[in-house]
Amino acid sequence: MKLFSKNNPPSNKSDRQIWVNTLSKIANPVLTNMANETLKKNMPVEYVKKERAKFAHLEAVGRLICGISSWLELGSDNTEEGKLRGKYIDLATKGLVNICNPESRDYLIFNEPYQPLVDAAHLAEGLFRSKTQIWNRIESDGQHMILDALKKTRSIEPWINNWILFPSMIEAFILDITGECDFDRLTRGIYTYRDQWYCGDGQYGDGPNFHMDYYNSFVIHPMLTDTLMIMRKHSIEGHEFLDTHLNRLTRYATQLERLISPEGTYPVIGRSMLYRTAVFQALGQACLLERLPENVSPEQVRCGLTAVIKRQFADNSNFDKKGWLRFGFNGKQTGVAEEYSNTGSLYLCTTGFLPLGLPQNHRFWAGPAKEWTNLKAWNGKDIDSDMYIRE
Repeated sequence: MKLFSKNNPPSNKSDRQIWVNTLSKIANPVLTNMANETLKKNMPVEYVKKERAKFAHLEAVGRLICGISSWLELGSDNTEEGKLRGKYIDLATKGLVNICNPESRDYLIFNEPYQPLVDAAHLAEGLFRSKTQIWNRIESDGQHMILDALKKTRSIEPWINNWILFPSMIEAFILDITGECDFDRLTRGIYTYRDQWYCGDGQYGDGPNFHMDYYNSFVIHPMLTDTLMIMRKHSIEGHEFLDTHLNRLTRYATQLERLISPEGTYPVIGRSMLYRTAVFQALGQACLLERLPENVSPEQVRCGLTAVIKRQFADNSNFDKKGWLRFGFNGKQTGVAEEYSNTGSLYLCTTGFLPLGLPQNHRFWAGPAKEWTNLKAWNGKDIDSDMYIRE
């Protein structure tokens, strides 16, 4: 693949359209079928272990809503993109009621160990990210059904690793909506990460030990951030940790940006690589919160991530004939799957599109194209040294 260079520079003319088109292609089958109560009927389910198949639909919904919600929160307008957002807001609000309605054909499982705890948390995070356009557009009866479904996960105890943040995220959302929650489930994961599991230089452990994978971006940084923001909003003891954590998010975002190669690839390291562009969720969240470091511009992140999205999705090898995501990292690759993997798991890739929640006139989208760090480095241009943080 040809490197970007002076004669082949990155461009901002079509970047946002590339992102929107790709996210729409990923999301459309899930949103359309959940709104029509045909998700269970029509979604293909591949898996490694058969017992995980019954949770695949909740995984697809929770993870997709988590990723698409910041974009939908911009609301509808008269532009083509705004009309598409309006369409997906309608589909999402209908579908979320369906999956939580015991009378629906698509009613999903929330209270069986263990997987529903994970994807209820992703769903809660997505609803937090789109309270105005998704949550507030759901009628009261539907909201109560969703809250009841989320509360059913209280019967599930998390594993002692990144899972301890799932109850925290769920209870934080319930607190934000109702003013009440299970405070032990809210704070246990936050305090554990604050007091025991920080490894240094912006990286947390996946449990007591550091793992060389992307779970800091898949789960840990995003859910710590969103839970702590809700805790601060409601003046919950421990929210002071947010300031320190956001500095760590900035550092981790710096590292993620430097993982984007000149060709728009990134290292295939660690477990859950089927999650694809979710590798960059924390980088996108740092963009949304304007927590990038001074020497990393939003424009260069946009160009780097656009290169990734084009490299990963432009040739359609990650989609089957009906538009569903295929089992693999880049095409059909069953060997990269773990025992917990299934088709629904793949939809966490949408969290790599969080910067679509920034409006089109934000400098992330409107600013001139800029080379990202590795592109500059391999083109022989000067770059800043990479410095660790002390706490």
